[in-house]
Amino acid sequence: MLRCIVLTVGLLAALPAAVAGEMTADEASQFVIGKMFNYACFEGTRGQGRVNSDGSVAGSIQFQGSGPVRYAQLPVNTLQVRGGSVCASLRGLPLQPCFNFERMSDTSFRGSISGLGFASCEFTRHGGQTVVADSVHRSNSARRLGLRPSLTADNN
Repeated sequence: MLRCIVLTVGLLAALPAAVAGEMTADEASQFVIGKMFNYACFEGTRGQGRVNSDGSVAGSIQFQGSGPVRYAQLPVNTLQVRGGSVCASLRGLPLQPCFNFERMSDTSFRGSISGLGFASCEFTRHGGQTVVADSVHRSNSARRLGLRPSLTADNN
């Protein structure tokens, strides 16, 4: 269950306010929707993801910072604005966690589970090529794996 929550927090992509500080759900949505973010979470999980306008999420995740990097996709309406909060709805999860967002800069924010401030991830807008996964076994000649530009929807 914690992995599902971390995955949801981790795949959230950023939501602008004029200055650093707490963001409303609408500000968070504007800051995040359609943009690619790198993220690193409190227990080591890291990756890259994008939140789409339909509430679906897609990206990569590496649990606890080790092991294989996996592609993950969450369905339409996974993330929803409810009563001024951004919440997650995942099948099989007995609760629907909501999130707090704190803008750190023009390109980064911190997302945490409401009521569990320690359970957070830091997100930084990714400006370059989308990297879905790295090679698990590296050698001197190994290189990063990535999507060809013709396969990506956009490069935000």
